[in-house]
Amino acid sequence: MEQTTQSLKELYEKDFYLWVMENLKLLKNKEYDLVDWENLLEEIEDMGQRHYDAMVSYMAVIMEHLYKWENFRYSQDMGHDWIETIYTHRRKVARIFRKHPSLRVKAQGKEVLQEAWEEGVHALIDWFKLPRNKALVQFYFKGRIPTERDFPQECPYSLEQIMEYEPWLEK
Repeated sequence: MEQTTQSLKELYEKDFYLWVMENLKLLKNKEYDLVDWENLLEEIEDMGQRHYDAMVSYMAVIMEHLYKWENFRYSQDMGHDWIETIYTHRRKVARIFRKHPSLRVKAQGKEVLQEAWEEGVHALIDWFKLPRNKALVQFYFKGRIPTERDFPQECPYSLEQIMEYEPWLEK
């Protein structure tokens, strides 16, 4: 299939797979002037961003559940599913770190931890909105759904705590 850069740009919107195959063929043939560079560069950037976004999302879930364990357990029987979720998401983060070691370095940064914490806070707020948690809202917030102001503004966890802290094992 003979392609021009313009027709490749149109193909990008109509048939992504074919667009990939055509650009790959052009790159292998060193026909660089015909490659749809604009969309190709965007796709390469998106590939990296997906791993970063997944890491932040998993870290947010871990922090959400650690925070619940530390602050919203009103009985000894509560929160065991949170522990399972923490371990599951730790494995997912560890897998990302094994496959993409530079993300471990990035995850130690205050900005990344803060981004994950803010996502975790929003999940906490949504959790309190669930009808099954009405008694918790009453007990902890006097019946008012919490907002961002009801949680620490700065991320309370380090990467080491996110990956290793096990308060349920402490006596």
